Amino acid sequence: MTLVPEYYFKTFDEATADFLSSLGVKGIILDIDNTLEPYEHPVPGEHVVAWLRSLKEAGISAAFVSNNNRERVELFNKDLRLPAYFKAGKPFSKNIKRAMADMGTTKENTILMGDQVFTDVLAAHMAGLRAILLPPINDKRDVITKVKRYFERPVLRKYERRNNK
Repeated sequence: MTLVPEYYFKTFDEATADFLSSLGVKGIILDIDNTLEPYEHPVPGEHVVAWLRSLKEAGISAAFVSNNNRERVELFNKDLRLPAYFKAGKPFSKNIKRAMADMGTTKENTILMGDQVFTDVLAAHMAGLRAILLPPINDKRDVITKVKRYFERPVLRKYERRNNK
């Protein structure tokens, strides 16, 4: 199993509805923190809402699978009302499978987007999904995050080599 994502974008909205549709995607599982908004933003901004609306209009369902706590996930999802799982235990796939069931999608037509190799990309691949990796919006600089980001560098270099970037 590889840690290298299938796709890498600078921001979430570079994965347009047209792009996702061209891949046959019918459902997208999303991390929240540092993927769609920084930790400090309790609710989605209009840019997130507009992007999610464009996905829905294209027939692409969305769900949140976050390792953050219930309060954070429920507040972020309050107005969106998407399937959402908190303390999801990524990289394990239990809640990813639950999200796919809620969206009515399969591993063949679902993709996962997040900002961490060792939780999001690994979770996608453990569940048999393709992964979109993003750089973190606002990288926390605690010791654990610094260590994880250090070990992510070789994975990103491998992605770049594989994609001639």
